Amino acid sequence: MTGKKRTKEVFRFAVCLFMAAVFCLMSLPVGAQEDLKPQILVDQALVTLNNFVADADMAWFKDHLKNAKGVFIVPQLLKAGFIFGGSGGRGVVLLRDPKTGRWGQPAFYSMGSVSFGLQIGGESSEVVIQIRTEHGMESLYSSSFKLGGDTSVALGPVGAGAAGKGVTADLVSFSRAQGAFAGLALDGSVIKVNDDFNKDYYGKEVRPVDILVKKDVSNPGSEKLREGLYKAEHGK
Repeated sequence: MTGKKRTKEVFRFAVCLFMAAVFCLMSLPVGAQEDLKPQILVDQALVTLNNFVADADMAWFKDHLKNAKGVFIVPQLLKAGFIFGGSGGRGVVLLRDPKTGRWGQPAFYSMGSVSFGLQIGGESSEVVIQIRTEHGMESLYSSSFKLGGDTSVALGPVGAGAAGKGVTADLVSFSRAQGAFAGLALDGSVIKVNDDFNKDYYGKEVRPVDILVKKDVSNPGSEKLREGLYKAEHGK
């Protein structure tokens, strides 16, 4: 095997290993998420939303929520590693009806990433991503997609006087760790539909488009979260 072919094989193997690790990280239970159920995740999402709303540093987040096309709330994104590391967590996506302005039913997703290099330890963060563009919204209709590739993501402005006039990304992310701003970069993370949670929550197999666009299903357990989003965007 020539050096050029060997390099290609190594690169191909590394890519396959990376993608396999990402999907394994998102699908395997991690710590406190082992017994997580869909309704518990919805309830935790409301707690996370309220934490962000109550945070004085999240002024931009609150001021621009009313213009967001949707949100992706991950109550617990776990990050750990020793040399080889990564992060993973489950969350819910809700979109706003452009005609009525009301928030729709939640669709369940998982998010994960893999990193290489010298690292040790672990941490847990709350993450909320505002969906700012049509393209960002349409990305969620696929079975999975990678942040920072075709779908751009940027860290949201943080601080009482944050302006953020130049923010044009499809998705704008905010994160908090141990009650403080975490500034967690999500480039390279993979977002994947959680079919099992969607089926469990709505009692049948459904696609993201059935939940988010066609509105074919509903669950009364999401009402408090939807109401919480309405109050947050109206400053109540």
